[in-house]
Amino acid sequence: MILGTVNKNMQLKQALTLAIERLEAADVGSSRMNAETLLMFVLGCNRAYLYTYPERELTDDEATRYEKVVALRAADMPSQYITGHQEFWGLDLVVSPAVLIPRPETEHLVETVLELAREVPNPKIVDVGTGSGCVALALANELKGAEVYGVDLSPAALEIAQANAARLQLGSRVRFLRGNVLQVAAVTGSAPWARALGSDDDSPEGFCRFRDLDFVVSNPPYVGLNEADKVQRSVFKFEPRMAVFAGENGLDVIQPLVTEAHDALRAGGWLAVEIGFSLRDAVLDLLSPTMWEAVQVVPDLQGIPRVIATRKNTIPRSDTRALQS
Repeated sequence: MILGTVNKNMQLKQALTLAIERLEAADVGSSRMNAETLLMFVLGCNRAYLYTYPERELTDDEATRYEKVVALRAADMPSQYITGHQEFWGLDLVVSPAVLIPRPETEHLVETVLELAREVPNPKIVDVGTGSGCVALALANELKGAEVYGVDLSPAALEIAQANAARLQLGSRVRFLRGNVLQVAAVTGSAPWARALGSDDDSPEGFCRFRDLDFVVSNPPYVGLNEADKVQRSVFKFEPRMAVFAGENGLDVIQPLVTEAHDALRAGGWLAVEIGFSLRDAVLDLLSPTMWEAVQVVPDLQGIPRVIATRKNTIPRSDTRALQS
C-alpha cells in the first residue's frame, strides 16, 4: 500500500487520518494516540483543539514538521524522544535518548517508598540509576523534609536529571552524583549533604560510599540478554542499553546493589527495587534472612511482581544465630 505525505493546506483531520494510517502500516502500537500526540507537539495545542478545529489547515512549516515527526515514529523512535517530554507522577520531565523513558509501572516504586516513609521523619534517600531523575524528583516533591540523592554512571543522564530538577524548582532539594551503584565520586567541602558520604578501606581511590541511609531506591537495568528478543523494537533500537540490560540473566546490577545497600543503610533502613516480570524468585534468593527482614513483593496493576522492598535486619548479624537455635 502506498501512503501519501502530509502537505500544506491539508486539514487537521486529513493529516491526522493519514498519520494514523502510516503508523498502523509501520506496526506502531496506539497509532491514534501517537498521531495525536505528535500533531499536538507540532501545533503547540491540546487534544481538544484538534477536534474543535478539524478543518483548520496546516501551514507549510507545520506540514513539514509533522511529516518529519511521523516518519521518525514510524521508524520506531519513541514519541517521548521526539517531543522531548514525558509525564511521571504528575511531573513534566525532559527526556532524551540519554535516559530511559519513565514508565507508569515505576510509579509503584514511588508509591511503595512513600508508604514506608510515613514513619520516617526527614528520610535520607538515594536513588540508584536515577536516569532522568524521575524517582528522586517525585520523592523529593512529596517528602518535603527528605534529603534526596540521585546516582548515575552516565554524565549525559545526570545532565538531564539536573535540568529536570531545575525546571521543577527542586534543584536545592536533590543532589545528583556520578557513581556506580552506591560508590560515587569523592566530594569535598563541608556542605551538610556531604555528610552522607564517607570513605573506607574498600572504596576505590577517588570514590566514597553512602552511609546511614533510610532508603536505597532503584529502578535498575534488569533485562537479561537471554530475553533481548522479548524487548520492544523501540526500546531495543533507541533506549540506552546500559539502562535496559544487565548481563545474561538481568542481575548484574541488582546483585551488587543488594550488597552495597546493606552496607549503606542504617539498621532498619529499606531497600526498594523495581524488578522484571521473571526476576521475583532470583531477587528473593539474594536476600539472606540474616541480613534482610520484612520482605514485601508489590504487584503492578496487572498482578505482575513489580517492586521488592525489604528492611535491613535490625539485629546485628552476629546475633541472628541465636534466633536459629
